[in-house]
Amino acid sequence: MPKKIGVVMGSISDWEAVRPAAELLQSLGVPYEAHVYSAHRTPAQAAVFARDARQNGFGALIAAAGKAAHLAGALAAQTTLPVIGIPVKAAALDGLDALLSTVQMPAGIPVATVAIDGAYNAAMLAAQILAVEDAALAAKLEAQRVKMTEGVLAKDLELQQVIASNT
Repeated sequence: MPKKIGVVMGSISDWEAVRPAAELLQSLGVPYEAHVYSAHRTPAQAAVFARDARQNGFGALIAAAGKAAHLAGALAAQTTLPVIGIPVKAAALDGLDALLSTVQMPAGIPVATVAIDGAYNAAMLAAQILAVEDAALAAKLEAQRVKMTEGVLAKDLELQQVIASNT
């Protein structure tokens, strides 16, 4: 049975920032579960989820939180699975507080951190982690890279045609 990805957000208001991760995982056929657990308001539930994640079939966790909520670190402290943090942009400091609280981890408790509101890349990294042992998923990721390359080259061709028509 393929491993799944756990997607945890600190608040339901983070869903819009996290949705691109869910959409990418779904498009790749990667099973996932999404939950709302707060590092501060539901710490026991968050800890149990992370602590039991491996035995429950997860291969990696994605944690999204705004402000200085530190959800990714709280989950990482409870598991040896890879944890990928998504700092979520909040009004007060434009996500810088979330970025710093996610990326500044003590030695031995790593959290891979993507850009502020970088849910797509979080899901991509989680899928790449699973693809280490899943050849079918690795092939889907390779096909996606080829498609991305073709899209950029098509835009380059479009640019060259615009430039040529202006000379």
